[in-house]
Amino acid sequence: MSASPRFLANGDTVMVVEFGDGIDLETSSRVTALATYINSLALNGINDLVPTFRSLAVHYDPRHLAFDILEETVRAALPDLKVDHHSKREWLIPTCYDPQMSPDLTEVAERCSLSIEEVINLHSQVAYHVYMIGFLPGFPYLGGLASKISLPRKETPSLRIPERSVAIAERMTAIYPNESPGGWYAIGRTPMTFFDPLNNPPALLAPGDQVRFKPIKRDEFDHLADKNEHLVGHDAMGLPT
Repeated sequence: MSASPRFLANGDTVMVVEFGDGIDLETSSRVTALATYINSLALNGINDLVPTFRSLAVHYDPRHLAFDILEETVRAALPDLKVDHHSKREWLIPTCYDPQMSPDLTEVAERCSLSIEEVINLHSQVAYHVYMIGFLPGFPYLGGLASKISLPRKETPSLRIPERSVAIAERMTAIYPNESPGGWYAIGRTPMTFFDPLNNPPALLAPGDQVRFKPIKRDEFDHLADKNEHLVGHDAMGLPT
């Protein structure tokens, strides 16, 4: 049986609902389920909901909604909260592992005592769970990376990781929506766009989604990149189901 969540006040405008101390699918599913439920209430005074690995931050306006009332509403819903362990949407992300697109792929293979082909196969044969969006706008944290290619983050972060880079660190993989410094190992690149402020919502992926990576050749990457506008939202190769 799951432990009861903790309700914490973060200043006067944020209530944090903590479901546990670890990172696991059960906790993430409860966080996502609560966010879905609160959204369905359409409560006056809720400004934003921010899911994390193990908690949900509820941003609210105390002029319209008191902390005690909000906590009471959430507590009352917990016994009947519908937790869906299956992904809300499934995505197939085209990914090019060409040497010019994967500056750290050779290092990962060497450090893991694997061939480059084995690293690619291990990375692309897993269904990943989107735990949260953070660090950069639209940056998805995807859990489920094979232990054989799990490495700690770089001791010295890279000064520049190109936009749309597919990277790994610890037991996770991620996608850099924009160019950024970072301590993850860039092992590929996708032609898809993962954050566009003009879209609603601006981030392509959401917590609870499921992601797989599809290896593509460099010429296919170039072709898809040239038609990037057709790869955003519901026109992506991985159609939400």
